Amino acid sequence: MKRETMRIGVLSDTHIPLNAQRVPKEVLQGLKGVDLILHAGDLINLSVLDDLKRVAEVRAVCGNMDPLEVREALKRKEIIKIGSVKIGLMHGIGSPEGLKDRIVKEFEGDGVNAIVFGHSHSPVNEKKNKILLFNPGSSTDKIFAPYNSYGILTINGKNIEGEIKVIK
Repeated sequence: MKRETMRIGVLSDTHIPLNAQRVPKEVLQGLKGVDLILHAGDLINLSVLDDLKRVAEVRAVCGNMDPLEVREALKRKEIIKIGSVKIGLMHGIGSPEGLKDRIVKEFEGDGVNAIVFGHSHSPVNEKKNKILLFNPGSSTDKIFAPYNSYGILTINGKNIEGEIKVIK
């Protein structure tokens, strides 16, 4: 991964097969051409990773709703280095209230430029103390959001920006 500009697809909280049988076709179509896919947990079934690997390389962490099989296969937290950018990847735990603060604290001292997380099913794309906080929402569940969504991160040199993609 040495290109100057990289596009990274981001998902979380797919809860497959509870909320859908597979990753939605609109998401797989929207991810075509990305260089990497990050999944921030609550996959429920590892088959989600197989579907995503047909599109691009995948890095994923487990979430609080993932069964033992998934928790044994995936880490709870990862730091992914892409060029000069470091991305923290973690699902999140506890109440949605204060979630962003808890996530930031998890990566304190790690020198991350961005933190990708999930758990709340609500999209987040904002900077806090120069760190991009990015939650793609859920592509299969609207319990805490008015729409289904996923995300795209664009890395250009040392700059990282996020975009929430609403599924129509």
